Amino acid sequence: MGVAGARAARPLVGIVMGSASDARIMRGAGAVLDELGVPHEDRIVSAHRTPGRLAEYAAHAERAGLGAIIAGAGGAAHLPGMIASFTILPVVGVPVMVYNDRGPGGAPGASSFGGLDALLSVTEMPTGTPVASVGVNKAANAGLLAARILAAAPGSPLRARLRARKRRLYDAVVADSDEMCRVGIAEFAGKGAAAEGGAAPARGQGGAPGSGGTERGPAG
Repeated sequence: MGVAGARAARPLVGIVMGSASDARIMRGAGAVLDELGVPHEDRIVSAHRTPGRLAEYAAHAERAGLGAIIAGAGGAAHLPGMIASFTILPVVGVPVMVYNDRGPGGAPGASSFGGLDALLSVTEMPTGTPVASVGVNKAANAGLLAARILAAAPGSPLRARLRARKRRLYDAVVADSDEMCRVGIAEFAGKGAAAEGGAAPARGQGGAPGSGGTERGPAG
């Protein structure tokens, strides 16, 4: 199923975020779900500015037959936990690093806590209201985890798609290794530097914010 088809079909996953600025991170979850052909709906729901809308969305998610909710928020990051308090559906939290937009020369500055504030808020939930969490800004992993939750159903076609994706990751690592053996580590690293227009980053750590890295040579 293509991207258009995934969006046209009945949504199986809800992607919610606390503010419009979180979309630059949360798009990573949508991209993975689109790749796997998982229909999803995307909403902005603020735990603090629209608490009533939050409760309404949680009720809607159950009525609509969603199988999982991905919730991203930064700072106090109450959205994932509050969504989980209103529903029995599995909630995957994405801690979002909040940026200070008053950096030097107008460039975004780093968060005062580097996303640790959001990470602790998402993970330290009281017993009885669980929220699964991925790493800071790792929205792509949230998309994969939601897909795996759906794939737990016997006979789910997602199982084959997820296995095929893992095989592509495997093949990409082997291809990188073969190329390094062929040209040597210095030239191999130099190609990465030339592509980036500067110093070579650690391979597998590029990609758009929230993408969780590229598929070529993921860490670990």
